[in-house]
Amino acid sequence: MEFNEYQEAANRTLYGTEQVLTNCTLGLAGESGQVIDLVKAYTFKGQKLDKKQLTHEMGDVLWYLSQIAEWAGIPFDEVAKENIETLNKRYPNGFKSEN
Repeated sequence: MEFNEYQEAANRTLYGTEQVLTNCTLGLAGESGQVIDLVKAYTFKGQKLDKKQLTHEMGDVLWYLSQIAEWAGIPFDEVAKENIETLNKRYPNGFKSEN
């Protein structure tokens, strides 16, 4: 699935037309917090990383990001493309930690 296809499909489930930006931004913060909590529990509490739950929460983050882009009239493919261009400029030879 392409990012723009995802954005369009996800938009079908967007509820409401007022305060969409605020709702989606707050939702993004909440869902990001859930991802953080899973990683924190794994890292500091020794819990097994629940990959199914992590995948679910990351999907929720992706949904909110796509809808913020939709609200702003930004194709989601453009977000991904620009990010890769930024990474390529920042790390022209890639990035590998020294072992």
